[in-house]
Amino acid sequence: MLRKVAMFVACCGVLAVGTLTAQNIRTPMVTLRQPLVNVGIRAGFNSSMFFTDKFLIDGQELEDMQNNYKVGYFAAFFCRFNMKQHHFLQPELSFNILQGSVSIPYTLANSELLKEGGLIKSRMTTVDIPLLYGYKFVDVHPYGMAVMAGPKIGWIWKAHSKNEYSGFLQQGIEEEIGRFRYSAVIGLAVNISNIFIDFRYEIGLHNFTESVLYDKAATEAPYNESVMEIKRRLNVLSFSLGVIF
Repeated sequence: MLRKVAMFVACCGVLAVGTLTAQNIRTPMVTLRQPLVNVGIRAGFNSSMFFTDKFLIDGQELEDMQNNYKVGYFAAFFCRFNMKQHHFLQPELSFNILQGSVSIPYTLANSELLKEGGLIKSRMTTVDIPLLYGYKFVDVHPYGMAVMAGPKIGWIWKAHSKNEYSGFLQQGIEEEIGRFRYSAVIGLAVNISNIFIDFRYEIGLHNFTESVLYDKAATEAPYNESVMEIKRRLNVLSFSLGVIF
């Protein structure tokens, strides 16, 4: 008797699984109709890389410079204009705190240009406006995945940005940075319903340093006659969590 009951239960289980499987095959996930415009917010962390392409003192280049990554943070508001066939345009407005440093070892090649190991600590506050084109290559409710790319312009809030130099023969070094920075952005976004995570990499397209000056009165001769020149770009890797409505 128990054997017959067990066989009956097993047959019912197999039948139920087969019925559910057939139902899933007949009823796949579908793409929902998108509104013309979505809005959203996102916030997260970034890792800034203040790449130094060239640092010259009296025409002699410092060697073996090392970029050190530091964690910053940001928040952003965006609009998404949905187009046909999974395409969209996404302008944004973001507020960013970017941090990083560059260390320069006291080597034989650098010994004539440094007092000791050099260090440039940077902190930059920016308001950025990227304009991204995106394509949703996964768009089945409630899941989605999209790639994005586009240009970005950033306004540097100079009153809340600074660069600190230490270890150099020149005293009171001040780096004058430009008012704007320009970059290109590529990214990947993954969403479940209206919650998403966003990964981006930002590539700096120009030198944001205009000049490097120092206090000649406080600098010993003959180093008080030196000419300093630096070219730096800002690359940023970021991760965020957001909501789209």
